[in-house]
Amino acid sequence: MKHLSIDIETYSSVDIGKAGAYRYAQSEDFEVLLFAYKADETPTEVVDLASGEVIPDEIVNALRDPAVTKHAYNAAFEWYCLNRAGLETPIEQWECTMVHGLYCGYPAGLEAIGKAIGLPEDKQKLATGKALIRYFCSPCKPTKSNGGRVRNLPVHAPEKWKLFVDYNRQDVETEYAIQQRLNRFPMPESEWEAWREDIRMNADGVRVDTQLIEGALMLDSESKSRLLCTAREIAGLDNPNSSPQMLSWLKSQGVEADDLQKATVAKLLDREDLPEQVRQVLRIRQQLSRTSVKKYVAMQTALGEGDRIRGLLQFYGAGRSGRWAGRLVQCQNLPRNYISTLDSARELVRAKNYDGVKMIYGDVSDTLSQLIRTAFVPSEGGKLIVSDFSAIEARVIAWLAKEDWVLDVFRSGGDIYCATASQMFGVPVEKHGVNGELRQKGKVATLALGYQGGANALIAMGALNMGIPEEELPDIVAKWRNANPRIRQMWYDFESAAVETVRTGETHQVYGITFRTEADLLYGQFFLTVELPSGRKLFYCKPYLKENQFGKSAVHHMGINQNTRKWEETSTYGGKLVENVVQAIARDCLEVTLERVRVAGYRVVMHIHDEIVIDARADQYLKDVNAIFAEPIPWAPGLPLNGDGFESPYYKKD
Repeated sequence: MKHLSIDIETYSSVDIGKAGAYRYAQSEDFEVLLFAYKADETPTEVVDLASGEVIPDEIVNALRDPAVTKHAYNAAFEWYCLNRAGLETPIEQWECTMVHGLYCGYPAGLEAIGKAIGLPEDKQKLATGKALIRYFCSPCKPTKSNGGRVRNLPVHAPEKWKLFVDYNRQDVETEYAIQQRLNRFPMPESEWEAWREDIRMNADGVRVDTQLIEGALMLDSESKSRLLCTAREIAGLDNPNSSPQMLSWLKSQGVEADDLQKATVAKLLDREDLPEQVRQVLRIRQQLSRTSVKKYVAMQTALGEGDRIRGLLQFYGAGRSGRWAGRLVQCQNLPRNYISTLDSARELVRAKNYDGVKMIYGDVSDTLSQLIRTAFVPSEGGKLIVSDFSAIEARVIAWLAKEDWVLDVFRSGGDIYCATASQMFGVPVEKHGVNGELRQKGKVATLALGYQGGANALIAMGALNMGIPEEELPDIVAKWRNANPRIRQMWYDFESAAVETVRTGETHQVYGITFRTEADLLYGQFFLTVELPSGRKLFYCKPYLKENQFGKSAVHHMGINQNTRKWEETSTYGGKLVENVVQAIARDCLEVTLERVRVAGYRVVMHIHDEIVIDARADQYLKDVNAIFAEPIPWAPGLPLNGDGFESPYYKKD
């Protein structure tokens, strides 16, 4: 036996959707109900553990045999659950069909990829599964008709259980059929190793300050209760959270509003003629509508053994680039902190001192929001070392396009925003110095315009909020493009290479990036692939040429629509291709650095965008980590990298 495909069905009273798979499997009542397996090409078997059956010795031995590769769809779940159940196997022996599918540009979800990859009907995931999982895998509500039980067992619905066994068997067949198709487009071994390290990190988890979380939740409840009382007193409303009641009251105060969405309320508060009592009530509504404190609830729900939260990151979760995506607490999207006295604020919240927080900081809800990051803490007696790549995308795009003046700024340690503004406007620009007011324009241009964006990209990056008049935006776009001619040319060269590759089937290489078409005639798979300097590839499924909205021949392909989240036709263009490649290269730089940091003996507990968070010992130091960030990448000669960060007793935005 060389390969073993596995799918399990499990029970736990913990809500896996809210708490995550690791906390789910740590529940005292967790158990494996069904164990389906396919040894090489033999028929799939199901072991009904819930009914007393036992996994054959041959399969138990295969699970522990390093020569047998274990496969599953979302293998991290099977691996962790089986280890918790006593069937221990190291992650080195596993491969994940879901991750392989994501690598090849397909959607996540066994049913979704089955349809996208074109599985025949008899190999696709059975649609009956969700209802059966709800019935057997989660607690049930006690009723008179079910005898007051809180869990459904096989004996309670034998016919449903038989269907559940068939469903379990079919999942293995579906996973195996997908695996056979994906194997024709192998994932590099370096990516498998990165995935395994990611699983180890997720299973280790990051420690959180439970006292801070408890204090924040209590203060939030107290704050909302007091705010509602104040709003009732001012407006005389039964429920100030009711939009119809609030809109009616505003109208009675001479203030017209179509809705009470966040932007509408903010616009109303900008009015100078707003009656003071209306201003008070709208500010209260703003505070009540804040959702950021929900992250404390998410932390508490996902909290597992050792006061650690596990499973915060999803490998290859961010679409085309292959970047990581946030899960559970969504640590990739945490509120910023700007309080200068974080230590004091944290201690007041940990002490559940509502009056102290209110007196010193005013807005309790905003203060709690700013402290969310600080809930992540090191192990007892340690510290956090946080280091990130400085302006990584700006460095990568300049390196790729050979925009030498930008690279020179980075190599000399200069301020890229000042240098960009100087290049754009033809005058010296110094931060807080001569022509310093132009730095803001250089900053927003650097952040927004690298991927062929125009005035709308500047607006999306916050140009108007920075005080830049809208009428100046087209000029900023033109000046940035003139200052970066090589980057501008790279958009058109990428687009031409992609179009010609799809049109002719011939391979094209530009800027060290290789465009190919790759096909699997047996299963009807066809891709445009883009090979990166690291050797990793980006996959665009079923590419073809068609006129785009501008009447220009463009590459169209199947992919996840970022707005609808559906698998459907989408198109791409030069700037978008450059964005995919630049972000993917930046991701690969992070992957290399993560491995170097781990090899050097550091305990990485999470990473956020281009930032690595280390649960460090007292004798480990930031300067040594930063030095690792600055080490050259073998496949990116000449790319200037730099690490910057801080040491802290808790996580924060420095």
